[in-house]
Amino acid sequence: MSETRETESSSPQASSTHVGSGRFYELGRMSGNELETIFLRGALPKLERLAGWEFRGMNHPAWAKIAGIKKFMKGFYWDERQLFGYNCPVVQDGVEMPWRSKPVGCEPRRFGFYRVAKTDPTAKDNAYLHSVLLNYGEGGNKPFDPSSGLRDYLVQVDENNPDLYLGKAYYAVGPLRVRSNFFLLERERQVAGPIVR
Repeated sequence: MSETRETESSSPQASSTHVGSGRFYELGRMSGNELETIFLRGALPKLERLAGWEFRGMNHPAWAKIAGIKKFMKGFYWDERQLFGYNCPVVQDGVEMPWRSKPVGCEPRRFGFYRVAKTDPTAKDNAYLHSVLLNYGEGGNKPFDPSSGLRDYLVQVDENNPDLYLGKAYYAVGPLRVRSNFFLLERERQVAGPIVR
């Protein structure tokens, strides 16, 4: 899986000049219990609405800022009729500033790949059947990549808004699933393809 089909956008793109919407920041200020309620009421995302786009991301817990992972980006792309995704690091200059991927916007570093599919009720990772699962264990990452243990469930926050999503992350430790954190995603820009690992 070294290359995928091109997306609607094939030209390099500059760093974002956008910040989050009011709803994005409103959710970011909520408590974990409030986000849990919203997550349980969320709608099933449509894979075709994710494919070909990068989303600004914000990790919810306070420790994410200290750890330097408050802001991030996720992208989604088709590869042989399967939806996959990746993460991009961004400049950690505060959530009120635009999301700027590193090293540069038109050539972001892509890592932490995952496969995306509707949550399968017969699979081990089947906690939320109204979600799609971002399974890093099936993302084709390098052996011993620590990101391979991540399992993210993703729902659409508001049924009529396909641009805003809420994720709930877990980490697989053998047969156990350890809850990690909530995160937010909001549509940012089209993917500049093709994707090269």
